[in-house]
Amino acid sequence: MTQKKKVRAVTIGVIGVAFLFAAGRQMNWSLPELGVAAIVAGEPEQPLDPVDTINSMVNAAGDGDVETYLSFFSGPMERRLRQTVQEMTRDGFARYLVETNQNIKGVAMYEPKTLSEREVEVRVEWVYADRNEAQQFQLEKRTDQWAIARVGDTEHVETLVPYGTPVY
Repeated sequence: MTQKKKVRAVTIGVIGVAFLFAAGRQMNWSLPELGVAAIVAGEPEQPLDPVDTINSMVNAAGDGDVETYLSFFSGPMERRLRQTVQEMTRDGFARYLVETNQNIKGVAMYEPKTLSEREVEVRVEWVYADRNEAQQFQLEKRTDQWAIARVGDTEHVETLVPYGTPVY
């Protein structure tokens, strides 16, 4: 790209942004609150929804971040997990989380099903290279976020086309 074309592209971009701001002011558009205090503090701006909670839990497990992983659970399940951490040691549990998540190729979640005002259920499907497995996650609403209260038994899911099969 020549210098002249670069200057033209930047000029068009600046004019476009100026036009959007002018149109926005004319139509009384407003920008959303940025929540600078929350960003600086490192806190999420809005509470996580149930699907975000499960995704964040999976990410923490893959990173071996034990404390963050545990923060997504509540009740007896959280207590059992904390007991397991004590028995395995924090480093051992972190290795277990990372190793377990290395084989996961993908995670699919169904739309949360409302059980009550403070409880939802989400079907989670784990995609592996050689199989799919599904579990029912029950989450309960805490004051600031959703927490995983129960996880059902793992069920085998029939896959028509295994992961990694070439498509022609």
